[in-house]
Amino acid sequence: MHRDEAKLRAYFADAPTDISLASIDQQRLPSHISIIMDGNGRWAQARHMDRAQGHKAGVESLREIITSCVRLGIEVLSAYAFSTENWQRPQHEVNLLMQLFAKTLIQELPLFEEENVRLVFLGDLTALPQKTRQTFELGLARTCHNTGMMLALAVNYGARAELTRAAKLIARDVQNESLSLDDINEDCVATHLYTADLPDPELLVRTSGELRLSNYLLWQLAYTEFYVTDTFWPDFDRWELLRAIQSFQQRHRRFGKVGV
Repeated sequence: MHRDEAKLRAYFADAPTDISLASIDQQRLPSHISIIMDGNGRWAQARHMDRAQGHKAGVESLREIITSCVRLGIEVLSAYAFSTENWQRPQHEVNLLMQLFAKTLIQELPLFEEENVRLVFLGDLTALPQKTRQTFELGLARTCHNTGMMLALAVNYGARAELTRAAKLIARDVQNESLSLDDINEDCVATHLYTADLPDPELLVRTSGELRLSNYLLWQLAYTEFYVTDTFWPDFDRWELLRAIQSFQQRHRRFGKVGV
């Protein structure tokens, strides 16, 4: 992935004492970084603010991380924005999130176009409110020809639902004889997932200190390196991202084999 070295250095100038761009091997960056963005509500409550303010602050963090990944030359950034279970939250919070999704996407389209970011969605968008869904469709249309970093937002996404959907699609293909039982293997399953056109994540970041996957990318994360930080999502910035990448680069990835 192409990166502008001058913009990269400028963006990561004024580094804190414990981390800097020089701490990172730019030849060994993860090609796909995925993030479970967690802690917006607790961030707001700790500041005696409404949870809505936490979600709005979380948008600012996502914007910074998108820009950071573009500057670094990351190929794919994916983020867990709204799960199939999040519909169970208070209705006013769900309504706020849907409105925030639509408003934010419209505001960020110029950034996506300027930075050559291609937007894709993971999840079932048919259940979203019409205005939100139409805004997402606009974002897909406006960025589909971009050739830079791919930004995959998981909205109304659940890994179990994704795997169930894949099983149904495969069963349909077998039923109409476009697929045989012998054709069903791991690659076949992968091509029926929402992430069919994406490489599996190499690095998963979860904020707020929670040690669970929350029904996120259960198939795709089989050999992904995990990085968990106590930092709430609204406080996760470019330097926190570099710390996560530095941790990733210190791992020895064996993929089930014996280490050397």
